[in-house]
Amino acid sequence: MIRAAIVGTGGIAGICHIPALRAAADRAVIVAGVDVDAVRVKDFCDEHDIPSAYTDLEEMLAAERPDLVHICTPPNLHASQAVTCLNAGAWVLCEKPPCLSLAEYDAIAAAERDGGPYAAVVYQQRFGSAARHLRRLVDGGELGRPFVALCQTTWYRDLDYYAVPWRGRWSTEGGGPTMGHGIHQMDLMLAVLGDWVEVRAMAGLLDRPVESEDVSMATVRFANGAMASVINSVLSPREESRLRFDFAEATVELTHLYGYSNENWTYTAAPHVAAERAAAWRTPPTDVPSSHTAQLGTLLDAYERGERPETSGAGGRRVLEFIAALYKSAFTAHPVRRGEIDAGDPFYRAMNGEP
Repeated sequence: MIRAAIVGTGGIAGICHIPALRAAADRAVIVAGVDVDAVRVKDFCDEHDIPSAYTDLEEMLAAERPDLVHICTPPNLHASQAVTCLNAGAWVLCEKPPCLSLAEYDAIAAAERDGGPYAAVVYQQRFGSAARHLRRLVDGGELGRPFVALCQTTWYRDLDYYAVPWRGRWSTEGGGPTMGHGIHQMDLMLAVLGDWVEVRAMAGLLDRPVESEDVSMATVRFANGAMASVINSVLSPREESRLRFDFAEATVELTHLYGYSNENWTYTAAPHVAAERAAAWRTPPTDVPSSHTAQLGTLLDAYERGERPETSGAGGRRVLEFIAALYKSAFTAHPVRRGEIDAGDPFYRAMNGEP
């Protein structure tokens, strides 16, 4: 059995991580919870029948020696906690955003070792059966060349949401909806279309009383020639998450909010495509919703094989570099190319380019 611990016992731990671990109860057991709030962690552990509660991460690591640690704390704590876990020999599954900057991400990666431990990021939108199915079709050339894409995260967050002290601040959240909300859809867009090469963006603080943006927009060019439009917002009363991909052979669309199943995807074949061929595209063999549960299963597989998880290393860094480039383009009013933000660039150490 894989021994798992949860660090940070707020909402996301109970809503997403506990169900995922319970679904994998034949492979993993939760041995401890950690939170700086002694009352909250005790209540959490009592509620979920977790045997040990701690208020100190290093104490828990020394006493319990977990194989896997789920990090569910605010973003400004992710990097230091991930490195601490990796140095103790524990694999990590870290909530998004994985950290506040590319510099922090590279520090996490430097603490990994060949064969493990590795630190994976929660990018659960990649792991639904419909997304897996689309990626197989794209990789196999079934849909032809990609031409155009739309990536939309238009959500609504009110003033009560931003009453939580760490939200909406560069030093604790790393950015606004681009970093904390749209990251899921953008990660899935990149998983489908591959490497991006150039981004041009704008960001604005239009209404919410925060430091970071509440809206961002970008245009993107990919290495394969495709072009995409991206929008991230927390000002949209009718909330929606949407992706659209126009290929030579078909338009593929996903419309949902926080998670999808197969029925949320539609395929519209080009006029020259035979109906039988189009029907095969639309029908994945199984229906696995996008979720922490779906992603955790693949992470446990990687752990058992001693292989790098899909959302660690370069697989987890790609969308973070894209977000850094989006912010840099928005702040400087210049296009930014992939690979441009190196260790000497101010946007390497902070998403807003400040010390």
